[in-house]
Amino acid sequence: MLPIRILEPRLANQIAAGEVVERPASVVKEAIENSLDAGASRVEIDVEAGGTRLLRIRDNGSGIMEADLALSLARHATSKINSIEDLEAVASLGFRGEALASIASVTRLSLTSNTETESARGHQARCEGREMAVEVRPAPHPRGTTLEIRDLFYNTPARRKFLRSEKTEFGHILEVIKRQALSRPDVTFVLSHNGKQIIHYPAAMADNEQKRRVAGICGKEFAARTVPVERNAGPLRLWGWVAEPTFSRSQADLQYFFVNGRVIRDKLVSHAIRQAYRDVLFHGRHPAFVLFLELDPAGVDVNVHPTKHEVRFRESRGIHDFLFSTLSRALGDVRPGQAAVAADAASRDITMAQGNMPLDTGGLPASVTTVSAQNALRMVGLDSFGGGRSDAGGSFALPSTIKGRPQPEFSAPSGDIPPLGFAVAQLHGVYILSENQQGLVLVDMHAAHERITYERLKGARDNAGITRQPLLVPQTLAVSAREAAVCAEQFEELAALGVWVEPVGEEMLIVRELPAALIDADAEALVRDVLSDLLEFGTSDRIAS
Repeated sequence: MLPIRILEPRLANQIAAGEVVERPASVVKEAIENSLDAGASRVEIDVEAGGTRLLRIRDNGSGIMEADLALSLARHATSKINSIEDLEAVASLGFRGEALASIASVTRLSLTSNTETESARGHQARCEGREMAVEVRPAPHPRGTTLEIRDLFYNTPARRKFLRSEKTEFGHILEVIKRQALSRPDVTFVLSHNGKQIIHYPAAMADNEQKRRVAGICGKEFAARTVPVERNAGPLRLWGWVAEPTFSRSQADLQYFFVNGRVIRDKLVSHAIRQAYRDVLFHGRHPAFVLFLELDPAGVDVNVHPTKHEVRFRESRGIHDFLFSTLSRALGDVRPGQAAVAADAASRDITMAQGNMPLDTGGLPASVTTVSAQNALRMVGLDSFGGGRSDAGGSFALPSTIKGRPQPEFSAPSGDIPPLGFAVAQLHGVYILSENQQGLVLVDMHAAHERITYERLKGARDNAGITRQPLLVPQTLAVSAREAAVCAEQFEELAALGVWVEPVGEEMLIVRELPAALIDADAEALVRDVLSDLLEFGTSDRIAS
């Protein structure tokens, strides 16, 4: 058994760096949070080689005094809290005093700052690697602070080899800046990569300017199809935008939730939002939203995780109910139109498949009526399913609630009974209700159609190849730079799967061809879902696996 020893400072800093600094985006996040805490109204970020070679973050905040420059790079040194009481009601984004020390232990760092309006009175602190020897010297600098990071993980090659490609790492940096830009619309953000300006979000003070920033970050379609949210209840305030249910996503990649300006991930919040969308979203789809929750800092514990992405609410049940009721009320304005569509589908003139006998639906809910099995089954592409056969010869065992009349027993010859039985009714224009000898079977027509199309595409791919069909009018899509990049990288793979889509600009795609089996599909939704999968997982099974 080895003796217990206190770790030397440089080793302790390396361990702490592993918790705080995962990749270049982690450095950018910590630096921007420091800038915002310093009252900056403008933050400029310069990146080279995806952040592995250079990260430079400059702000016009209050700056750091010369006497505090060296101390700012020490562990557990901060100006943001002084006592336990401060920690229990922390309002700043940073508070631990660990970030700069952790960053300095794995990079070549320089910190230049000035608290005065005269640029000649600035000073710079330099620190390199594990030794943490800090050198302070005069350096002209305007009011504010510049943090310059070079050669991330240069002294920890084991960490450096886990970094991804330049495009991937820059994509993570871009996502961090988008989150910060959403949380602080009053601040100007400028990002450059390899000497080229990528984004410029000017400060947005008016409501229409804030909506314009949301459109620039989340997409114009999202901004055009959102429901505004605004509610105050005592110490709680929720505001922002939630997308209409028709603007759902295949992945949870357009979800931004902020608590007191801090972007967070929380199971309680996610559950409340899912519950609010429960009755208006198909299974497997995800809502899109940009929401801001404001409450007393004492009501939320942000000292839970090193990255501060996770929080704990002191009144979790009340927060959940507040979110659920607010969003349900906002989405209630959307539901009536959707209910009308469902009611229209349910009220169509439909008849029994067997002999076209009218069915008296007294005793059944208005939304549950019978449908022509042949028409319903044509929707799912199963010609041999139930009543689609004129010689089925079987009778239907209908629910006894129909006028209370007893129904004849199921009596079709066993050889004539399809596995899913005979179609009896259509529910809400979405499901087929059928009956076999084991009882009732509920079939999701949309899912059944997807499965059939999927099998046909897979068979075509394995044989002669997937047949492409040109769109009558090629469709253009406005996408993010990351989506355009991944489309260019995966062009040949997408073409082999029947999707001919190519970039026509840095943030624009054009869809020219789709698989013949999907020619009636929503081209934009299909391509967006595929790109979302590729960004999230590096692969997609939207077309074939």
